Amino acid sequence: MIIQSIFFYFFSIIAIVSAIMVTVSRNTVHSVFFLILDFVSISCLFIMGGAEFLGMIMLIVYVGAVAVLFLFVVMMLNVAQQENEWFQSKKGKEQSSSHIPVGFLISAIIFFELIIVIGGWKFTPEIKSLNNLDLKIGVTNTHSIGSVLYTDFILLFQISGMILLVSMIGAIVLTYKKRKGLKRQSYINQISREKTTGVELIEVEKNKGVKIDV
Repeated sequence: MIIQSIFFYFFSIIAIVSAIMVTVSRNTVHSVFFLILDFVSISCLFIMGGAEFLGMIMLIVYVGAVAVLFLFVVMMLNVAQQENEWFQSKKGKEQSSSHIPVGFLISAIIFFELIIVIGGWKFTPEIKSLNNLDLKIGVTNTHSIGSVLYTDFILLFQISGMILLVSMIGAIVLTYKKRKGLKRQSYINQISREKTTGVELIEVEKNKGVKIDV
C-alpha cells in the first residue's frame, strides 16, 4: 500500500505540474511535450485505479494520435519561431494586451460554473440499483466494455465511426486547395514515367563542368 501511495502521488504531481507547464510555457513545442507527459501520467493513474481500458485508450488515442498530431502541426508551421502577437498590443511590444483581462474573466466564469455544478450535484436514489448488476467473475474491464459496446450500442458506435470518417474526408478536402507557387505531386506522371524521360545521359569532357539550367 505504501508503494502504491508513493506512485499515486508521484504521477499526480507530474500530471499537475505538466498541466501547468502546458499553459505557462512560451515555446509551443515544449507545451506539446508537457501535454504528452500529462497524458502519460493520467493513463498511469487510470491503470493504477483498475481502469486499464481507459489508460490504454489514453495512451493510444491521445498520446499516439492527438498529441503527436499537434506536435507535427506545430513543427511544420514553425510556430515556435513566430512572434506571438495575441498577447501584444497594437501600440507596442512592451505594453500588455487587452485580451488578458477578457481571458481571466471567462476563466473565472467557467470556474464558478464548475463550483456550482459540483456543489449542487447529488447521487440519485436509483444509483444504488447499479450495485446489483450481474457481473461475471474473471472477466476484465476491457472484455466487459467490449461486450456491451458491440452488442447494445453497436448502432451508436457505427454512427460515430461514420461521423469521424466524414470529418476526416472534409478536413482533407478543405486542406487540398490549389495555391500559387505550391508544387504538388502527380502520381499518374510518376507511375507512367519511363527511363527515357526520367534519365538523361550527358557526355562530359575532361576538365570541364556541366552547365545546368535552373
